[in-house]
Amino acid sequence: MLVKIHKLNNRTLVAVCDEDLLGRAFEEKNAFLDIKRSFYEGEKRSEVEIGDLMRNADMINVVGNKSIKLALEEELITKEEIKEVQGIPHVQIILEHN
Repeated sequence: MLVKIHKLNNRTLVAVCDEDLLGRAFEEKNAFLDIKRSFYEGEKRSEVEIGDLMRNADMINVVGNKSIKLALEEELITKEEIKEVQGIPHVQIILEHN
């Protein structure tokens, strides 16, 4: 998995994707999913490191089966929040920190 950290004002967005999806685009009906290198191409990190980064982010953008599985295991997303384009799961969510 690849992870890239984006800083937006005082917020942190963590983009995570399965490495094999990088640079690909998917389209289905009125949905378009573009896994742009400029947004997702970051560093290879361990699941533990990526989990920590996601938990501490203000927003996460997650694409791919492995990446989605990790976000579910970390209890950052629910199955109901996952969308699919051509069978590729993805989620964009703002995290509420208590």
